[in-house]
Amino acid sequence: MNAAAHPYPIGTPGTPWNNSDKQQWLALQSVKRSYQTDVVQPLETMQSGLALLQYGQLQYGAATYPLFALKSAQWQSNKPVALITGGVHGYETSGVHGTLRFAQAHADDYAGQLNLLIVPCISPWGYETINRWNPSAIDPNRSFYAESPAGESAALIKLLGTIAEPILLHIDLHETTDTDNSEFRPALAARDGTYHDNWNIPDGFYLVGDSHKAEADFQRAVLDAVEKVTHIADADENNRLIGSPLVQHGVVNYDTKKLGLCAGVTDARWVTTTEVYPDSDNATPEQCIVAQVAAIQGALGYMLRQMA
Repeated sequence: MNAAAHPYPIGTPGTPWNNSDKQQWLALQSVKRSYQTDVVQPLETMQSGLALLQYGQLQYGAATYPLFALKSAQWQSNKPVALITGGVHGYETSGVHGTLRFAQAHADDYAGQLNLLIVPCISPWGYETINRWNPSAIDPNRSFYAESPAGESAALIKLLGTIAEPILLHIDLHETTDTDNSEFRPALAARDGTYHDNWNIPDGFYLVGDSHKAEADFQRAVLDAVEKVTHIADADENNRLIGSPLVQHGVVNYDTKKLGLCAGVTDARWVTTTEVYPDSDNATPEQCIVAQVAAIQGALGYMLRQMA
């Protein structure tokens, strides 16, 4: 289905949005769930060997969003860092809750072996409004570069600048949903004055690696852990996932730094982005959360084996 046949209700087809169009889009957004209740309160009451720190704050209209991270309370200067991020796209729910679940239930398993830096919800406004963008119609996951226009991305970059120890691993938790085709890709095409075709949404879990450091064995270790929880997506009839060529079962690669993706925000050796499909008939919301946790455990387990 081409967007030309079903134009987005904001803007003029073929013409990028002006400020008035962006304000019209913003006026249609509404709060649907609570960042304070779902994310901040669990962080503040979490019982684990992790220290809670506020690394920034976003102000959108009358709403204030403090930004929080968790880090190993017994931080060791002679140990590398594993970075875990979620909620870059706030609407991708299991990324946020999978990060929180791992922090609460499993982070202590790694105490003394490595330093953990966990950022559960990078885009709190996006979480509350179930959105891919921030209020300025900017995608934080295309904005991880110097002088970023997205406050969400800039705040994380600033936090990472305070970490002296090498970041050896980064796993970024995401979802691919049916609303990518029904809302977010059409909105993107309208905003940029282009056109889009729907792509096949993979049914199952898959990974996006970095084309400059594919690390096939690392990606396989993550998928092996996830496969115990939920199914891995098969390629389409063109041997692609989400429009990209398959490089190994369940894995496609992107140039993460060039695209400004969160996965490219560090120089970590082992990098991957998880993608679960919460709209699958073969998976539940709980399975999606557990799959995200399994992915983190698979990634950290591989890292520790390589360090041994």
